[in-house]
Amino acid sequence: MKLRDSAVISVLLIFFRWVDVSAQTTPTSCAAKSNTSCEECLSNVTCLWCITNQKCVDYPVQSVLPPASVCGLSEARWGKCWVNFQVLIITLSVAAGAIVIALLVCCFCCCKCENIGSRKADEGLERQADLRRVRQEERRAQMKSRHDEIRKKYGLMKDNPYSRFENN
Repeated sequence: MKLRDSAVISVLLIFFRWVDVSAQTTPTSCAAKSNTSCEECLSNVTCLWCITNQKCVDYPVQSVLPPASVCGLSEARWGKCWVNFQVLIITLSVAAGAIVIALLVCCFCCCKCENIGSRKADEGLERQADLRRVRQEERRAQMKSRHDEIRKKYGLMKDNPYSRFENN
């Protein structure tokens, strides 16, 4: 059993070593694909195709966008031959701006709708306050009429409310 396991392990090691060696012996250098077609260059994802000079170069991974010394943005192609870096940047910027504006509009609408709900509550409270005020005025009028009746009953009522109180 041990001999069989060691044989399997050695076969696997040889196989993986062969795969590693074969990967090193057949490098698809981007510079080797210069003066070919864009599709052939971009078959390797690490390559960048420059239309102006028909060169296939390694993508400069140190920077996000390829510098102008390598290739101009409008002339560089990566991933797909029809993808223009300049148009891609503008499109992504516009899409990001539209998403930000949509989020701001949603936040504004949510806040406004929340305020409308509180306005309705405020209107309800205002109506209740008006009803209480009306009831208070009715009670005040009833109390005044009761007091006037008592004054009339005991002869304390005068025709002119501004005349001085006379002692009888």
